[in-house]
Amino acid sequence: MTLTLGNIAKTFPCGTRALRPTDLEIEQGEILSLLGPSGCGKSTLLRIIAGLETPDPGASIVFDGEDVTHQSVDRRKIGMVFQSYALFPNMSVRGNIGYGLKMQKLPRAEIAARVEEVIELCRLEPYADRAITALSGGQRQRVALARAMAPRPRVLLLDEPLSALDAALRGQLRDELALLLREFGITAIFVTHDQDEAMAIADRVAVMSQGEVAQIGTPEALYRNPATGFVARFVGDAMPLEGHIERETLHLQGGMLGLPRASDGQQVLVRAEDIRIDPQGPIAARVETVTFLGTHYRIALSGAMTGPLFMLHAGFSAPKPGDKVRISIPPEALLVLPLDTAA
Repeated sequence: MTLTLGNIAKTFPCGTRALRPTDLEIEQGEILSLLGPSGCGKSTLLRIIAGLETPDPGASIVFDGEDVTHQSVDRRKIGMVFQSYALFPNMSVRGNIGYGLKMQKLPRAEIAARVEEVIELCRLEPYADRAITALSGGQRQRVALARAMAPRPRVLLLDEPLSALDAALRGQLRDELALLLREFGITAIFVTHDQDEAMAIADRVAVMSQGEVAQIGTPEALYRNPATGFVARFVGDAMPLEGHIERETLHLQGGMLGLPRASDGQQVLVRAEDIRIDPQGPIAARVETVTFLGTHYRIALSGAMTGPLFMLHAGFSAPKPGDKVRISIPPEALLVLPLDTAA
């Protein structure tokens, strides 16, 4: 289904403005991620869509042309997957998946058919009769997804579905989750603070900051064309270069860089992967720390800014702390953006 959000805002009784007026259009079958740091409003927006929070007056939530703004949670026909999964430990996998269907008082034969359908889709056949306590974290995540999908919801909402897993399993399961969501073909919205997770799973990403959407677009569009310094730092870990701009030249502590375009009131950022150790480079720097990360080294440099500038270095060796090096940055890799404004 399509989902249209209009003027969605939330002010709590204490006066805290958790969400500024927000408009969003989500297409049928689209996977949208709400990405941002803690406290940015993403979970509040998800809870309002679910009906677990009431928006400020003047809001509208429309499912396929039907205004559901004032409908209760059960009437909205949504599926939810929580961070904790909220599975029943005293039930088997099959029992957990069928629980919601029993609450709807569907015929026994229909319940059994739907349960088997999602068990197959989520590849849970070997575990169907096991207790939840006998499953791994990844298997539990699939059970939670299957339980949410069994009632055939109009939209699926996922709140940090992978954050309770360890890093290695989280990386494996984000790809599996992306595949499952596309096999279901359901409209889905999921909240995360993990950039890699959002970019791997979502068709579009809405980056949120200070209670509003800072920018929305495909993962590639956000990475290549961030609208603000905040988006550049959150999608791609861009780092600010501290210096002053004069006649399309950025003057740094360790040298100068030509800019493709620049003016006063702007900032210049660069991503670690775009920095190169280059004996002929225009910027002098000093190596502060070197960290080996398996596929590459992470090197902290001083000289290009007042704080450490991190770069990635792929190779079989790396400079040592205290070494003096020169670096270069391709002009097209520099991100020249408006200065961030404080809330």
